[in-house]
Amino acid sequence: MFTAATPEAPVRNLALDLVRVTEAGALASARWLGKGDKNAGDQAAVDAIRLGFNSMDIRGSVIIGEGEKDNAPMLYNGEQVGNGHGMAMDIAVDPVEGTNLLAFGRPNAISVVGAAPGGSMYNPGPSYYMQKLVVSAPAKDAVDIDAPIEVNLKNIAKALGKDVDDLIVFVLDKPRHEKIIKNIRSAGARIQLHTDGDITGALMVVDPRAEVDVMVGTGGTPEGIIAACAIKALGGQLFGRFDPQSFVEKEALQEAGIDLREILTVEKLVKSDDVFFSATGISGGTFLRGVQYTGNGAITHSMVIRSKTGSVRYIESHHNFERLMKISSVAYD
Repeated sequence: MFTAATPEAPVRNLALDLVRVTEAGALASARWLGKGDKNAGDQAAVDAIRLGFNSMDIRGSVIIGEGEKDNAPMLYNGEQVGNGHGMAMDIAVDPVEGTNLLAFGRPNAISVVGAAPGGSMYNPGPSYYMQKLVVSAPAKDAVDIDAPIEVNLKNIAKALGKDVDDLIVFVLDKPRHEKIIKNIRSAGARIQLHTDGDITGALMVVDPRAEVDVMVGTGGTPEGIIAACAIKALGGQLFGRFDPQSFVEKEALQEAGIDLREILTVEKLVKSDDVFFSATGISGGTFLRGVQYTGNGAITHSMVIRSKTGSVRYIESHHNFERLMKISSVAYD
């Protein structure tokens, strides 16, 4: 029987409040699945999530939100959320991770929120893009972001007790990754190419139910910080480095005094050991099932994590719209 060195009374798990927020975002945005309008789907999720935060006993500040990059009118960086009571929290939110996936009816669009005590979440400033290497707990001491991909794959395979040709590597299918894809294939590993969704990719690496072993390549910086909330909670590691994809972005980072050579880890991206995370599937896929409408309601599937306890919950929720609409400001039906 395990006995804690310093026993503590159970305290409220904020992640169980966050799941109601991501469920709201998923339910609202899923109505736009495959309709070709990513902005409408994103706006529906933003509106629902903003209302969901209003009932939470937190003094939240959005560190990662729908800022200048997406030109969204709500949940912008710096916005205050929650009812103004309770603990000060840093919030990282992506109402729809994979707006194109949603718009074109493709798998693995999710609604996602991470939260940590105020002042503990990294603010990336003007950075939009980050080079990333994500591994699960057994391999976190076996890789080097500066090493050739062939070397990292060999070391990851050894740490996981696999052969290199057993590994599955998640890579965004972008022109910038042409060389790394070629090198992964030359090394003998298998590849999952995804058009979008590198939060989902990172989650699939650290989720023991998923089949992905490593994620590599350059993706969104905000998405990297959101994913770090879950990666840290599950004992994995993200090694990152800012990787500006335009002269304007690079110049903005230099003017802000940001060191482009610095290697970022989950410990730097989220300093607190008490991090909360929730993701709810929108379009379905290999990671989380999407919203299923039942005629009088809907079914959602979510992943909910608290880092301090290491608890991971997979929640299937059945929503009754007739009852829900009597008390909700969100028009789910």
